[in-house]
Amino acid sequence: MDQPTPRPGPSGSEAQPVVCTGCGAKPPGEIPPTWTCSVENGTRQYFCVDCARANLRAIEGRLDSSWW
Repeated sequence: MDQPTPRPGPSGSEAQPVVCTGCGAKPPGEIPPTWTCSVENGTRQYFCVDCARANLRAIEGRLDSSWW
């Protein structure tokens, strides 16, 4: 819990742009600290502020995004 969350970075030719899993929004440049990151089935997923706020209870209940 005391370790900082690593930021996604370019990993060779597999670097993919970060998009919101919920609505498809793209961050302007670097990922804002207000976005939520979730690891589901070994895959890192990001949610913009609007999608995270709309699904806050499900996120805090640790439900996979497929449930919302």
